[in-house]
Amino acid sequence: MSARNDTDLAFMKMHGLGNDFVVLDGRVRRVDVTPELAVAIADRRLGVGFDQLAVISDGPGDAHLTFYNADGSTSAACGNATRCIARFLMDESGRDSLRLTTERGELRAVDAGDGLTSVNMGPPQLDWRDIPLAEEMDTLELPVEGGPTATGMGNPHCTFFVEDATAVPLEQFGPRYEHHPLYPERTNVQVASLIAPDHLRMRVWERGVGVTLASGSSSCATAVAAARRGLTGRKVRIDLDGGTLHIDWRDDGVWMTGPTMHVFDGVLTAQFLQGLT
Repeated sequence: MSARNDTDLAFMKMHGLGNDFVVLDGRVRRVDVTPELAVAIADRRLGVGFDQLAVISDGPGDAHLTFYNADGSTSAACGNATRCIARFLMDESGRDSLRLTTERGELRAVDAGDGLTSVNMGPPQLDWRDIPLAEEMDTLELPVEGGPTATGMGNPHCTFFVEDATAVPLEQFGPRYEHHPLYPERTNVQVASLIAPDHLRMRVWERGVGVTLASGSSSCATAVAAARRGLTGRKVRIDLDGGTLHIDWRDDGVWMTGPTMHVFDGVLTAQFLQGLT
């Protein structure tokens, strides 16, 4: 990945099950992302388009990752982007395991074989303060219509268990709960249906983004919520609109395994970047 000249900014386009990302490599060139730059790149007609923007930089581990949503806000965690970048860095280095740092903390990534990549997203946050919620309450079943479960995975989640996840109009349902007063930092919203004790169907509304085809941290949160409620065990398959992730809630954290795709490399031109100033 290289820019055509010093004023161009190189990027990579990646996705995990259709959850798509623009990735900037700050190890090659320092990148100062402003909310305005993130929003401009996120525009699917006037920019590149993404669900999240990720910046790779040097860190105390093998690399540090910083994430931005399509509305320019930041997120401490992005599971699918972490897997995609981990795969890129493992291919780059020839290694089969890495330690990445994020605002969420240190995350371990490993090559799971057959083209799959696993990331340990860390232990779930189950206390109301850590998610965070606006006031003290039982996070297993919130005092909200539908009795959703609250979970933190470095970012907040609100999971509704429903009869048929595909029947829920997420475009209207999602924003209603993303901005719920119980979530001072807004929340990701999931609707999930039980298929079997080790199998869920899930759809997601991501805060600051909207409906996405997949979400890694949302999948982890939903798996944790289902296990806490006794609907499943701690190891589940989750079918999303864009494909399947496998989640395993172990003693050392919540492991997420699935495919990744590095779609293309490109450059943001000086003309585009200067138009933002």
